[in-house]
Amino acid sequence: MHFRSIAYVMGTLLLVTSIALILPIATSLIYQEDDLAALIIAAAVSFGLGLLLWRLAPSHYELTFKDAVLIAVFGWVLISAVSTIPFIIHGSIPSFTDSFFEMMSGYTTTGATILNDIESMPHGLLLWRSETHLLGGMGFLTLTLIFLPHGMAGVRIFRAESSPGQVITKEKFLPRNRDAIIWLWSIYLGLNLVQTLMLWAGGMSLFDSLCHAFSTIATAGFSPKNSSIGYYGSAYFDWVIIIFMFLGGMAFMLFYHMLKGEWKLVQINTELRWYACIILFFCGVTSLILWTNGTYENFFDSLRYASFQVTSLLTTTGFTTADYELWPQPAQMFLYIVCFIGACAGSTTSGIKIVHFIIIWKYMLTTIKKMFYQPRTILPIHLNQRAIDTFAINLSICYVLANVFIILAGGCLMVLFESMDLQTGISSVISALMNIGPGFGEIGPTDNFSHISSTGKWFLAWLMLIGRLEMFTALVLLFPSFWKK
Repeated sequence: MHFRSIAYVMGTLLLVTSIALILPIATSLIYQEDDLAALIIAAAVSFGLGLLLWRLAPSHYELTFKDAVLIAVFGWVLISAVSTIPFIIHGSIPSFTDSFFEMMSGYTTTGATILNDIESMPHGLLLWRSETHLLGGMGFLTLTLIFLPHGMAGVRIFRAESSPGQVITKEKFLPRNRDAIIWLWSIYLGLNLVQTLMLWAGGMSLFDSLCHAFSTIATAGFSPKNSSIGYYGSAYFDWVIIIFMFLGGMAFMLFYHMLKGEWKLVQINTELRWYACIILFFCGVTSLILWTNGTYENFFDSLRYASFQVTSLLTTTGFTTADYELWPQPAQMFLYIVCFIGACAGSTTSGIKIVHFIIIWKYMLTTIKKMFYQPRTILPIHLNQRAIDTFAINLSICYVLANVFIILAGGCLMVLFESMDLQTGISSVISALMNIGPGFGEIGPTDNFSHISSTGKWFLAWLMLIGRLEMFTALVLLFPSFWKK
């Protein structure tokens, strides 16, 4: 392992964090609240520690894939730990466990919170809380790669932080890795800017618009309001956020192709078509259930609330506009199903991802055909009009099975050690692993995670990291062979 190179990257991570704290500091100065000192101290600590590690830069930059995995895992842990400083110093979240849970939830775009009164927190800290979504949505390490020297194996770090779905779709679309990341971040920040302006134009305050845009494009879920988006009761805000949640769930390479006028690549994208069809199906069915059961006065209100909640949970955003646990059981069942889906590979969403379901579905169909109709025929599986190899099929099956196993095992552990009911135990694991935020039972849309013990919070925070790093990067550290030369 190249420890000086690892330390240099970690130092760069901390320096980027200290720079990111400038915006919350400026916000605190504008609102003249009592969180200024805490934010300045946090920025100073992050900068000082980062500079110390950064100065350990080796004469020859080199990173193996093993080094990249360590950076991907422990980098997220380090940044989450450092980001707790302003909350602890200010006293708004005095417990390190609670602060770490909140920050890991922010960076992994989970959106689960332990705060009972969000609106009582100063504006600077609220913005920092939402800004963790902005930094983590596109991947904090991908942002850091922009500032690393050329030739430092940035592609290995990018692979370590990428999802298995990105391996399958082969979405590297520029010859230089840094150029690709700059394009991704430009598109990402552009969408944040457009949504902020649209919410502000609709009457939402500039501060709230910025916080909600950070959470929406990152498909995260933190809101500066206790009642989330339901606080506003505005159809305009709901539909704007629905649109941008959907856009956040798209593979960002598709936006690049759109900007370049390469519409053919967008049209043949299999995952995008499935994504749109799945969203339309679940929104339509859930709307009909709410309308026929008289949950809302008319079909358009049913469509609005159903579309918002389905899109929010499917894209792992986690915003809420209603207490969906009061909805009819069939509607809740459909919401529960979409929690397992996730959106597109290469988006800001987490979850299992649609591409894996596409491959497994096609694999099932081809297996049945070979079994009964064409036993000696080789039937290739196509994605984006290209045949995919056996490795991609095996990877998809392995990834889905690993998620199911962790959900079942994790749910059992939560029920055993937290003395909670089965629904809450399973839902808490799904919420953390899929980076969704709200769930069902005692962590539903009107509840939070404050009542869970410290042990349970650390376990869920670990699941958030596993979910954000798409399983394998985090789990490989548990293999003894990883640590051998």
